[in-house]
Amino acid sequence: MALKKYFSKKANRNEFYTALICLFPSLVIGMTFVIIPIIMVVYLSFTKWDLISETKKFIGLANYIYLLKNPKFLKSVANTFYFAAVQIPLDLVFSLFFAFLLDKKIRGLRFFRAIYFAPVVTSMVAVSAIWLWFYDPQFGLFNYILKQIGLSPLKWLYDPHLAMLSIVIMSVWKGLGYNIVIFLAGLQNIPESYYEAADIDGANNWEKFKHITLPLLSPVTYFIILISVINSFKVFTQISVMTPRGGPLYSTGVIVFYIYQQAFEGYKIGRASAAAMILFLGVLAITFVQRRIGEKRVHYT
Repeated sequence: MALKKYFSKKANRNEFYTALICLFPSLVIGMTFVIIPIIMVVYLSFTKWDLISETKKFIGLANYIYLLKNPKFLKSVANTFYFAAVQIPLDLVFSLFFAFLLDKKIRGLRFFRAIYFAPVVTSMVAVSAIWLWFYDPQFGLFNYILKQIGLSPLKWLYDPHLAMLSIVIMSVWKGLGYNIVIFLAGLQNIPESYYEAADIDGANNWEKFKHITLPLLSPVTYFIILISVINSFKVFTQISVMTPRGGPLYSTGVIVFYIYQQAFEGYKIGRASAAAMILFLGVLAITFVQRRIGEKRVHYT
């Protein structure tokens, strides 16, 4: 009995060491590119440093106090929430709508799926450059269409009331294909027998959508919302390319863009680190709330 226990413990130790060896490269990468940078950002957020000087002056909570009183930073926070609040619902509605269309047995289905997914795998810089031409006040495609139907041209990216909405529209178009694929997978996993039973009970299309499709798509919807919130709060590339200075009246300046400006234009690494920590804690809090809501509202079959 003692011998069996000894060999059992030895086998467990061997499994542990084998797992540790297999995980070692990932642990090293995680420590190097995730854990250590986070620790450094936390430390730098309490310092005053210009990226050039050798010394870092410890100033306590001064960077956080400055940010919470700074109108430009608060504007970037409001812009980020606006981007997320508009982009996520539009993304959900349109991606679910197109997923329903692509779920039907139509000719050329694979072609249409590829077309919708193509923007997802295209560089954001390239997409932003193309949409810059779409939005051009004089030679852009959208203003050309408006003129053809007798409407006045718009200053899409030069109007503080339209600039962020213009970027939201482009971002929805860019990421639509990914969400369509996720929704398609969810729709195809719903058993057809549920709809057949609903037909026998005399349910119409809206009732089937409300009582069958939506509840059974809740895990997929929850996943898309979770990922979309994180992506919305780290939006940067399209802002930087399409409105390099943060747009008119800083109407498109988001938190990550503000961090970039503080760190690599103003060389205020401490303030940039403090802003990054506020962003990190904000996303963490929102994700926690989403998980709590998901535990109550998400229905798994």
